[in-house]
Amino acid sequence: MTKIEVGSSVPTFTLKDQNGNLVTVDAKINQPMVIYFYPKDDTPGCIKEACKFRDDFEKFTDLGALVIGISGDNVASHKKFEEKYKL
Repeated sequence: MTKIEVGSSVPTFTLKDQNGNLVTVDAKINQPMVIYFYPKDDTPGCIKEACKFRDDFEKFTDLGALVIGISGDNVASHKKFEEKYKL
C-alpha cells in the first residue's frame, strides 16, 4: 500500500454515509478536504475527536473545506452516533 501524503490527491472511493446514501470522494472534488479516520463510533477517544471536528466545523467550512469522518461501523451505528452528539 502506498502512503498518502498531506496535500496529495485523494484516491477515488465510495462509502455509505450515516443516512445510507452512497458518497463518492475523488480528486475531482474541487475543494480542500479533511478526512479523518476513527476506530469505532461512540467510544471515548472517537467521541472527543468527532466532537472537536463538530465544534470547529465552521472554521473548516469558512476555508471551503469538506470534512469527512470514516470508520468501519455500519450505517445504523453512524446514524446513532451522529444524532447522539449532533455531528
